[in-house]
Amino acid sequence: MTRIAIVVLTLGAGVLAFLAAAWISPWWLLVAVPVMLLALLGAWDLLQRRHSVLRNYPVLGHARFLLERIRPELQQYFIERNYDGRPFDRDVRSIVYERAKGTDAEEPYGTERDVYEPGYEFLVPSMAPRPVPKERPRVRIGGPDCARPYDMALLNVSAMSFGSLSANAVLALNGGAAAGGFAQDTGEGGLSEYHLRPGGDLVWEIGTGYFGCRTRDGDFDPAEFSDKAAHDHVKCVSLKLSQGAKPGIGGVLPGAKVNAEIARVREVPQGRTVVSPPYHRVFSTPRELVRFIARMRELSGGKPAGFKLCVGSRRQFLAVCKAMLEEGTAPDFIVVDGAEGGTGAAPLEFADHVGTPLTEGLLTVHNALVGTGLRDRIRIGASGKIATGTDLVKRMVQGADYGNAARAMMFAVGCIQAQRCHTNTCPTGVTTQDPRRARALDVRDKTARVQRLQEATVASALQIMAAMGVTDPAQLRPHMLRRRVDPFTECSYEELYEWLEPGQLLAEPPASWVTDWKAADPDRFTV
Repeated sequence: MTRIAIVVLTLGAGVLAFLAAAWISPWWLLVAVPVMLLALLGAWDLLQRRHSVLRNYPVLGHARFLLERIRPELQQYFIERNYDGRPFDRDVRSIVYERAKGTDAEEPYGTERDVYEPGYEFLVPSMAPRPVPKERPRVRIGGPDCARPYDMALLNVSAMSFGSLSANAVLALNGGAAAGGFAQDTGEGGLSEYHLRPGGDLVWEIGTGYFGCRTRDGDFDPAEFSDKAAHDHVKCVSLKLSQGAKPGIGGVLPGAKVNAEIARVREVPQGRTVVSPPYHRVFSTPRELVRFIARMRELSGGKPAGFKLCVGSRRQFLAVCKAMLEEGTAPDFIVVDGAEGGTGAAPLEFADHVGTPLTEGLLTVHNALVGTGLRDRIRIGASGKIATGTDLVKRMVQGADYGNAARAMMFAVGCIQAQRCHTNTCPTGVTTQDPRRARALDVRDKTARVQRLQEATVASALQIMAAMGVTDPAQLRPHMLRRRVDPFTECSYEELYEWLEPGQLLAEPPASWVTDWKAADPDRFTV
């Protein structure tokens, strides 16, 4: 029997059922109408050519697509164990939620993790623990060229733009920063009223699109940048070279999210997808990059200036270090974004396989700065899956001075890891410009949660350090973090990785660095 004949018979049966039900009793229409609709659906499935499953299994085949659609939710709530979910497992999400709510974040009965599994890491406690410091340490950002240094908290809000986030989410994050005395990175989407209204400290990030300080043809506008950077809430300015989720390609904001307000903040056409270029116009060599950072500092009135990157080529970063030495100036801070980080949507190949993970990225930047004698004047921030006090302490052991968190802060304002950030259909109103969905995010409640999360996470980090016999992050050393390399062997970070001495690259580079150091050219980005 041909498909056309089946369609005709199906529709005929549906129509007959409908007429018979209407003739017998109007109440039978409650049964007949669904039957008629299913008949129409079945007929459409047989005629359409897009899905083979539906052509072979009309009506029933839709169950497959329904289950596929809700698969992440089924996986998260019913299948995955507490410690093996991705990107953040249930244990981590739970501790973030509990700390944000101000509830008990302790667990009984020991760890569920396999402490003999290769890759398991642990911090080394001391036989002489110290009291937890009452004063929270802060990190002074600002080298010798900086006229207005800033004292950065140990944990801050990482780069997330207005546009990627809803207005209510930005308000809550900045309100939490204002209440808790930490900073919020604006992301590359411009400086909006929602960043400024609550009064929190800001790191204004400029990306390749120069949103908020761009000319009509998309170039950098120094006058507009200087005017906005002078705002009292802007404490630091940052140039984004690349981000962990997709190093080497520009960000994308779907046109559905570009409403009139976002178009005004970013200075782009309304309703049109915004694609940031993959490269900067303001520099093309390491030397030009260093000079531009110095120009940003000057245009901002002497505020700390730095850049963010997901580390790639070690010799290219060394070329930047050589440019700093030759130019006699350097950024005040560098934020290292790990390849495992990133709130923005990215091609799967980039998210999975492009860029250096945060551990190796931090070690590269820290050692390069130490080896060139620049480490004392440049502070390093770490960004990439920092959600707990343990994460923060580990990153400081690996070379960071402070940490930035993005997704953990999103959890604090209601994110449930639905992973629909780029679709404008975020179920909790965090990453959407749909007014109805964004309305669900209560700014007052989430502001308090952001503050509590940051406060509790830093308190946890200080408690861990005190247990390690440390009262100041500067006292953390590589031997205090250990990793299991096989079921029978565990080594410290001091043993696993090479750590350069101050000025070693300038005097006598170790054999493992010689090739990259010689190839590094301050006047070109050597591949």
